[in-house]
Amino acid sequence: MAKLAETLAFKQLREHKRSLESVRIFDLFLLEPKRLENLTFEFDDFLFDFSKNHLSYQTLNLLIDLAKEQNLPEKIEQMFNGEKINFTEHRAALHIALRNFGAQPIKVDGWDVMPKVNSVLLKMRNFTEMVHNGFWRGFRGDRITDVVHIGIGGSDLGPRLVCDALEYYRKPNITVHFVSNVDGNDIQKVLRVVNPFRTLFIIASKSFTTQETLINANTAKEWFLLNTNAMEKDLAKHFVAISTNEEACQKFGIPTENMFHFWNWVGGRFSLWSAIGLVIALYIGFENFQNLLEGAYVVDKHFRYEPLERNIPVIMGLLNVWYTNFWNYHTQAIVPYDLQLRLLPDYLQQLIMESNGKRVNSQGEEVDYHTSPVIWGKVGTDCQHSFFQLLHQGTQVVPIDFLAPAEPVHSFPNHHEVLISNFIAQSEALMLGKNKEEVAKELSQSGLEVLERTELLPHKIFHGNRPSTSIFYKKLNPKTLGSLLAFYEHRVFVEGVLWDINSFDQWGVELGKQIAKKVLKQIENRRIDKDVSPSTKLLLEFFFKNFKR
Repeated sequence: MAKLAETLAFKQLREHKRSLESVRIFDLFLLEPKRLENLTFEFDDFLFDFSKNHLSYQTLNLLIDLAKEQNLPEKIEQMFNGEKINFTEHRAALHIALRNFGAQPIKVDGWDVMPKVNSVLLKMRNFTEMVHNGFWRGFRGDRITDVVHIGIGGSDLGPRLVCDALEYYRKPNITVHFVSNVDGNDIQKVLRVVNPFRTLFIIASKSFTTQETLINANTAKEWFLLNTNAMEKDLAKHFVAISTNEEACQKFGIPTENMFHFWNWVGGRFSLWSAIGLVIALYIGFENFQNLLEGAYVVDKHFRYEPLERNIPVIMGLLNVWYTNFWNYHTQAIVPYDLQLRLLPDYLQQLIMESNGKRVNSQGEEVDYHTSPVIWGKVGTDCQHSFFQLLHQGTQVVPIDFLAPAEPVHSFPNHHEVLISNFIAQSEALMLGKNKEEVAKELSQSGLEVLERTELLPHKIFHGNRPSTSIFYKKLNPKTLGSLLAFYEHRVFVEGVLWDINSFDQWGVELGKQIAKKVLKQIENRRIDKDVSPSTKLLLEFFFKNFKR
């Protein structure tokens, strides 16, 4: 595979970009009569509108040429065939197997993983139904009413997002809580409101060695024993684990039958489809959890079999490469006009930046081009009153993904019409802007003095020509949400292939943790090592002076 900047398509795209610099996005609608036909796509309950981007049909064709030069079709097949595309850890990346509703086997090292996947799903179904039906009770005989999910990173963000987004599908009499931060305030807020006799704790950690998760798990265990006078054997009615480390779970006090397995070919940020999603099934029911998986599965099929020029995740990924490497746009905003998706920007921050925030390619060489943008955002319409000033008139151009449902989950009149009018208007305003003549005409009709009009004129100009993608879906439900998240997962894969980086490791998470262990020893011993930096010495001295055990 050629280095990205050395490919023919890359060089052609660089020349092509110069020809687009003087063309406004709106003008492309006049230049391309079939623009909507070529750049909008309907899939199941979704409409993807890419037409308000610096993207002509010629651009798309050149980007597809780039994808082919980087062997994207072959790489897609490698992933679905269980090849070890996680090349730094020598593992497959097979989250697609977790939602494989087809009959075909999926193999890793020659072994079909589907029997084990289906076995865990069956165990999840049985456990979920036992809790909902009252067959699984606390050690004293109380029904479970609260589920506390303890995890961090990929073991937290996915399940937390899904449960928050699908609140309207929740089972009666089950409340879920999430604890991720090692800050004691996080678990304290939860333990204050739950009844220990009615609470089930899920400890989610692939290795069962994650520092933050184990500290919170042990705090929950100590709190439970203290507040119930239960014995160690009674933990089995209130604690379950999602892990690959059977020995560590047993040492904690969780028996093997309370373990839900997943595998090293499932990355944390791709794991909500696995047993990590047990809290989702408990909250919305196993049938709805399956609908979530089915939504992802139909996108998997689309991604694998649809031609590149009509393949939605492929176009999402190509568009981001286009902006990152040719337009030098280094941030992207995610703006859902759907309060149920308020956690989507947080989720996508990890999915995208932990996956593609890399600078070393498959040959072990540092790349000479930019990779992942910084992902940020907030729910609309709130963010219109915070950072939209920058989006419309700031010096930085930020591509945006707007998302909204055509049908709300609530029944209040007027609200949704106003919400959707803003969703549509913002992308239009970013594209069109407002020129000097339009502003002058507006000011002349305002009744202001001539001097005031002159002073205000430059402040009220909007240059426009700012790109965005609109993602419309009929209604947020488990299947729709599953599809949406799978679209973004595959977008990440596409970007990683074109940049020739590994989207499935996360070595950058480790260094700070390693240093934290050394600092912790100094804190515990109340002694500062001689080799620490002057700044660290100062910070430790301040801590020792002010922290009282």
